[in-house]
Amino acid sequence: MTRSNLVGGEMLNWSDLHPADSRPAVSGPAASTLLAAALRPGDTVLIAGPHSHSLYADVAAQAESIDILVRSAPDAEELAESLTHAKTQVYCGSLDRFSTDETYDLIVALDGLERLVGPDTASLPWTEGLNKLVARLAPNGRLLLGATNSFSVNRMIQPDITAALPRDEDWGRAVGDTAPAGLKALRAEFQNVQTFGVYPSLVAAEVLVADDHQLTAATAARVVAECNSGPTLMDPYRVVMDAARARLLVELAPAWYVVAGDVEVPVATNSGELVEERLLAALRVDDQLALRREVAAYVEWLRTATESGAADNVIVDGTSYRLFGKADGGTVEEYMARFARRALESGSRQPWPAGGSAHDLTARLASMVGITLAPTTSPEMIRPLGSAEQLVTVARLADELAHASARAVLFEGTVSGIRRSVPYRLGHAMLNPARVVRRRLKRLVRRR
Repeated sequence: MTRSNLVGGEMLNWSDLHPADSRPAVSGPAASTLLAAALRPGDTVLIAGPHSHSLYADVAAQAESIDILVRSAPDAEELAESLTHAKTQVYCGSLDRFSTDETYDLIVALDGLERLVGPDTASLPWTEGLNKLVARLAPNGRLLLGATNSFSVNRMIQPDITAALPRDEDWGRAVGDTAPAGLKALRAEFQNVQTFGVYPSLVAAEVLVADDHQLTAATAARVVAECNSGPTLMDPYRVVMDAARARLLVELAPAWYVVAGDVEVPVATNSGELVEERLLAALRVDDQLALRREVAAYVEWLRTATESGAADNVIVDGTSYRLFGKADGGTVEEYMARFARRALESGSRQPWPAGGSAHDLTARLASMVGITLAPTTSPEMIRPLGSAEQLVTVARLADELAHASARAVLFEGTVSGIRRSVPYRLGHAMLNPARVVRRRLKRLVRRR
């Protein structure tokens, strides 16, 4: 059994692997992918900070030796009991108390540096903690480091209402102990490193992003939307997609991975764009001709494809179409209805009066390809997902109402002016006797 070694500054009644009111240990497929790319058979490895058991097991399968540094005494005992690798050592304590002459081929700190110290450490500036890790790298060694972004897309999607609530882990720390704010400041701490955005969070690393390609953004947007299914400040999916349009997908990621050393990180190469994005682009500029063209081409493909998908799940590359994920197995009408719902939920601008139902929008889109939908007696009204999109929709409705009221006033003024004109009065005077005669003749006919 692996033995736990105390180095000082350990936390006795605390767990980062099983926290009560703080973030859990690092996990996720993006973390596993990065670790697999960096780890080589025969490596000596230091894993600093709390990571999921699966990540420890991945390292143990290939590494020559593993040293683990955690600050929690219960976590250290648990890892010592669960890890059976012959050359594994678990150290419990703070990074500033961790003194060893050992150097490592690979240092893994995907959780960052903040949870490598406890309340006994008065201050350990982030840069100093980084230097302590780098000093233990062997020549041509590799470093995998995580860092949380203090100003990410999450700030635009959902306010952190728990930020002002005291938690067990919120003991006083010096300002400099946290990671640099912003990607530029983080990169300035290194030379010749690779940086990647992590979505949806550092501890739930699902997607690794290295560029601003639309399909990369869509993959990240999906996982962010899944994590924010309740009320939000803005539509989570659209926030991530708009960040990519502004070429800020990596800069505004919830977290970053820094990779130092010779590591070939596998990153997907993408081409094409989603049909949904093309349709929304046409809606934004009221280009009904482009909208009709895109709908017609997409539906033509749907009618001939062996496997089909909704507009948010189909890639168009030039004139060819392919699925983005798994086949949905729906009908043309269902796909049009799905796009209509997503367009209304995103608060997208439309070239038709605001306030229409999803059925109305679906019927307009379907009519572009010769499909007539049956009328509905109870149309469903779709509300935009985010508060910001809701305010935009309200403003648009108010603007359309103001324009309609202005046109009504103008029409009433025009009619009033006509009635006061001389030609109207003469015509009315000439026609009035004829009306009187006509009414009297009708009365005589009824009596007879």
